Amino acid sequence: MSQPLIVNISMQWSAIMSSRHMDLFLIPTVLLTTVTLLVNPVLFLCILCFPSLRQETRYLLLANMLIADVLFLTINLTVVSCNTVGKDMPHIVCEFMMLSTVTTYSCSVLTVTLMVVDTYVAVRWPLRYNEILPPCRARKIIMALWVLSAVCPVSLLVMFEVFNSEQHQSRPLCLVLIALHSSSQKVTASIHLYFIIAVSLCTALIVYCYIRLYVITKTSGIWRNRYSRARMTLLAHTLLLMMYFTPALVFGVELALLQGHETVSEAAVWINLVNMSVLMLLPRFCTPYLYILRYREIYETLQQVLWKKRHLSQITTA
Repeated sequence: MSQPLIVNISMQWSAIMSSRHMDLFLIPTVLLTTVTLLVNPVLFLCILCFPSLRQETRYLLLANMLIADVLFLTINLTVVSCNTVGKDMPHIVCEFMMLSTVTTYSCSVLTVTLMVVDTYVAVRWPLRYNEILPPCRARKIIMALWVLSAVCPVSLLVMFEVFNSEQHQSRPLCLVLIALHSSSQKVTASIHLYFIIAVSLCTALIVYCYIRLYVITKTSGIWRNRYSRARMTLLAHTLLLMMYFTPALVFGVELALLQGHETVSEAAVWINLVNMSVLMLLPRFCTPYLYILRYREIYETLQQVLWKKRHLSQITTA
């Protein structure tokens, strides 16, 4: 990985952002992140503080997705803000930010996939569900998800450090895209292969589970009504899954646009900013509200918590 190439591309990138007033992308980033961070920690604490929710695998998976999304949103907002204001980031800090971004994003996607598998297991083997996926096993699976999510970015980071013999510098822009583009062609090809395999496996698993769920439940009559709860739930989850997977596909397109070029095009900058400031944030913005409406237990628990807080405030005021 050539450090001068990184600096050169970063300077071109910054010049395009300044000339086209792309710093305005910071507005949707701040808005979407702020609104999401107001809700996610509340839901996360509700799940952890109430034993009735904490002892169910689906809620543990949801809590893991919420915390992964919170970490991702915080890191992404920091990176976008620093890149927008032109704040040079120390090499070590930038490496940590890129590692954390990829890890938390991958963990969210893997957790979403596992939540679909969890639903399939619950419907397919209802009597053995607690035996197949008890909470203790779910916690171990969640830990394994974080380890698996960190394997690729950590491997890449070690590879970059080993092959980069030049002195480290502060970076005008801290972007995973630029770091990967500045690496060797073999590394870039490996990244493309990793994304293709990972996205294909997750997609195939989700499609298989949904098809099997439909086959298992089609005789129960829940699909006959056009606006049934099952149909609406399937539609909502399908849209959410598409929103989680789309940024990864867009990232592959971004990497392909930069492949073989030492100059940055405006199209690449536009696509990257839309991806980081909007597309990556939309599913995380929608997730908490979707599951508040989807799971009655969470909705009732949240109502109970808010009602107690309101009741206590009224007593204190009186």
